[in-house]
Amino acid sequence: MPLPKINTPTYDLTLPSNKKKIRYRPFLVREEKILVLAMESNDQKQITDAIIQIIGDCLITKTVDVTKLPTFDIEYLFLNVRSKSVGETVEVNVTCPDDGKTTVETSINIDDIKVVKDKDHKVIVQLDDKYSMKLKYPTLDQFVENNFDFDMAEPKESVSAAMSMLSTCIDMIYDDQESWDASDSSKEELDEFIDQLNTKQFQQVEQFFRTMPKLSHKLKVTNPKTGVESEVVLEGLVSFFS
Repeated sequence: MPLPKINTPTYDLTLPSNKKKIRYRPFLVREEKILVLAMESNDQKQITDAIIQIIGDCLITKTVDVTKLPTFDIEYLFLNVRSKSVGETVEVNVTCPDDGKTTVETSINIDDIKVVKDKDHKVIVQLDDKYSMKLKYPTLDQFVENNFDFDMAEPKESVSAAMSMLSTCIDMIYDDQESWDASDSSKEELDEFIDQLNTKQFQQVEQFFRTMPKLSHKLKVTNPKTGVESEVVLEGLVSFFS
């Protein structure tokens, strides 16, 4: 006689980027094994691939392409899958800001962790009196492919890294008369266009990445050595698995 099949519960979630409702299940032992092996490897690409695979396996709504989701959607999805799988809280080690070295273990309710949207964030960059550029959010794969740190929130503070990622994040360039879809242009053509930007225009583009929605949680910690209470903001998925 074959062993019985265990029913797995499913849950609903709204994606932060487009408000689309999806259905998912918790990850099972087989997915947990994938994650543990990836985390033990300390390999950024392997960890990224594991997260994408786990989310893809756990999504009941199969119309969602995980590889094309913005990074903050992937962060949010993964946290929620985790909360239904192994517990509603996560333990993190927070460094106290007053001395920069003392760490305090803190428990955070995963439901309290949200995707924060900056009020100054804009997807349209007005380059000059004639041309505008519409940008799209980088995916998790693009962060890795463009040599970004695996904190899934903040890229390396380097102009070359930002310029490299920008070519993959241009959606459209347009003026009052015409529009040019980035998908119809080669990477070389997009890079050539980016090279024409002046410093002020490029700073506007950087503002898009700096103010992009991100997984964030604000909490207060008290340094046990000094008694000083400080406010700490955790950002990016990896911050909640320290």
